[in-house]
Parts: sequence; C-alpha cells; structure tokens
Amino acid sequence: MSASTEGTAAPPGRICVMVPTYNERDNLEGLLRRLRGAVPAVDVLVVDDCSPDGTGDLADALARRDRAVHVLHRPGKEGLGRAYMAALTWVRQRGYTFAVQIDADGSHQPEALPRLLTAARHVDVVIGSRWVPGGAVRHWPWHRTVLSRGGNLFVRVALGVPVRDATAGFRVYRLEALDRVGLDDVASHGYCFQVDLTLRAFDRGLRMVEVPIEFVERERGTSKMGTSIVLEALVRVTAWGVTRRTRQVVSILKGAR
Repeated sequence: MSASTEGTAAPPGRICVMVPTYNERDNLEGLLRRLRGAVPAVDVLVVDDCSPDGTGDLADALARRDRAVHVLHRPGKEGLGRAYMAALTWVRQRGYTFAVQIDADGSHQPEALPRLLTAARHVDVVIGSRWVPGGAVRHWPWHRTVLSRGGNLFVRVALGVPVRDATAGFRVYRLEALDRVGLDDVASHGYCFQVDLTLRAFDRGLRMVEVPIEFVERERGTSKMGTSIVLEALVRVTAWGVTRRTRQVVSILKGAR
C-alpha cells in the first residue's frame, strides 16, 4: 500500500489544510509561511483549543494578513480527535474537495505536501508514512521509535489493516469519500483518532496509499503525547480487534451450519 509519487500536480478542487493547535505560538507562523510557500493555492484552517499561550490571538493576526488563513476557536482542550472533527465539519460546510491534516509543531514537513496531493489525484486517502520504504524519523529517542513501530504493528495484527503507519497525522482526505465512513459516531479523542479513521476507511473500501515522508521531532514547545493518549489507543484498538475477531468467528460458524 506504499507509493512513490512523481511530480507535484495537485488534484482538481479546493483544498483546506487543517492545523489543530494548543500552545503552539512559537511554531505556528513559521509553519503557515512554509505551507503557503509549498502550495500557494491551499487554504488553511487553524483550530485553536483556547491556548493559554496566545496561539489563537496570533492565528487571528495571521488571518488578517492572509485571506487564505482562517481560524476556528474552540472553548477548551478536548483532544486531537475532537479538534479534527470540528475542523472537518467546518471544511465540509464550505464545499472543499480535499482536507489535509498536519501537525502544528513542524514535525510534518510542508514541503512534502505537493507529493501527497499528487497521490490524492487517484485515491481517497493519502497517508504520509514514516514506516514505509523511503520514510524516516529524525531526532527521536529510541523509546519513541519503539513505541510507534510497536503500536503500528499491534494495529496491523489486531485489526488486519494493511497500513504501516496507521497513527500518522500527515494526511489528505477526499471529502466526498470520507463522507462514506460514518463520522457522526467517532468517539476517539486523542491520537487514536487517526487509527479510527484508517480502520473506517479500510472497512468501507476507500482507496488508500502511503507516501514516504521525513518526520522531524519538534524543536520548540512541548509534545502533547502522554500516557493517557497511549492508554486510550491501546484500549480502543484492543476492543476493536476483539469485536472484529468475534464477528469473524460468528460468520464462520454460521457458514458451517
């Protein structure tokens, strides 16, 4: 399911890049400048969860200077999944064709976005993958690498989804296709949101491809990855895996009658 793309031909249609933020004031302006430089035609939606460091105020100032930048203010920190669900609602209501996910901390390189958009011409979901040939991670401690690789292996084994980086947060979604996966009952709040959408897309037969990217650990600010996020992912993936295996056994038993 990996792919190498040539050229930088963006798919037809309107594209919005969704940038969830919480205390990312030191990173936001540089990220938006790089995004607008890499793909000038895209719009950007900053989704701020009432950051106490003033990220939302900075986002408003940047939006006043650039008509392609928009800001969605939320009342408080509720997790990455909730932020993206709010962003997707905003984007769908305004008739965009593609929605892009990207982290605000600079770990996802905006200069790679043209390659992801090129791949999106032919599929429904493009995943910027660290763990396919050609992908890389820079400046991570060994335990973060083990956690990410091990978590993704667990997802593949437990859920049977042939994606090597199901937890990846750099993605492009074709919104028309995403509407078929059933977003209304998505309950994942943390980074497990990425696995949730990957599983739903796979089960609904959406065309997915992984494009290798270089992931670079943030230079400024504090990572939001914590024990609670890891535990949520472990519990949810285990529950989904048990449910899927149970359904398979029931189906086999019914077929044997």
